[in-house]
Amino acid sequence: MKYEIRYASHPEDAKNYDTTRIRKEFLIPTLFEKDEISLVYSMYDRYIVGGAMPVTKALKLETIEELKADFFLRRREMGIINVGGDAKITADGVVYELKYKEALYIGMGTKEVIFESTDKNVPAKLYINSAPAHHAYPSKKVTKAEAEVVEMGSLESSNHRTINKLIVNSVVPSCQLQMGMTELKPGSVWNTMPAHTHNRRMEAYFYFEVPANQTICHFMGQPDETRHIFMNNDQAVLSPSWSIHSAAGTSNYTFIWGMAGENLDYSDMDIRQPNELK
Repeated sequence: MKYEIRYASHPEDAKNYDTTRIRKEFLIPTLFEKDEISLVYSMYDRYIVGGAMPVTKALKLETIEELKADFFLRRREMGIINVGGDAKITADGVVYELKYKEALYIGMGTKEVIFESTDKNVPAKLYINSAPAHHAYPSKKVTKAEAEVVEMGSLESSNHRTINKLIVNSVVPSCQLQMGMTELKPGSVWNTMPAHTHNRRMEAYFYFEVPANQTICHFMGQPDETRHIFMNNDQAVLSPSWSIHSAAGTSNYTFIWGMAGENLDYSDMDIRQPNELK
């Protein structure tokens, strides 16, 4: 396991960041490395974003020093979405098999979590989000068929998309963690437009299924002081509560959204129309 700490940024300070500093503070460029668990501990709502890629061996989730806990999920809950080959996740002796784009919620108090790939030639890539928790809810696997699905946008506005709500309270109870996956239709490139903020919670985006030699332009910042970060396949970005989180790609793509904070209402958004952005 390896990890790093990311500290929170004041929006007035972030206005002065150049490209290098913006990428250093918010972009998570590498999540999947052979036989490693990689984590970023963010001070935005103590959210952890990471990835596990077991290839030749099983990977055990160990605690990290900053948690001051004898095991990782002592005071935390976790969501996992598989974006690679078939996976096997063992949580306190219970085995969950995750196929591509399937999710697993693991509740607080789970002492041992082990990640494995079914086939080392097609390794699993397990995208991880974790947030502090106050109650032990049951662990649960969620398939796409069990997700709450919403169709939004249109091809005419270049944002026809399917939103799969995988770890939300209407599907599986959690303390504050929510996760889902948005799939853009061919010919559509814009996500989360109209853009919005929500001071009640932060968010993280993970982009995948980005074709080779294509890119994502992720937009962030206060609605009247926006910035952008160009991103590649299998990269993630942190979004503070004061920041919008939207993007356009040079192709259609898929992204995973995860969030935590004091409000579990998915529709809690302070929307800004496209012509209001600056």
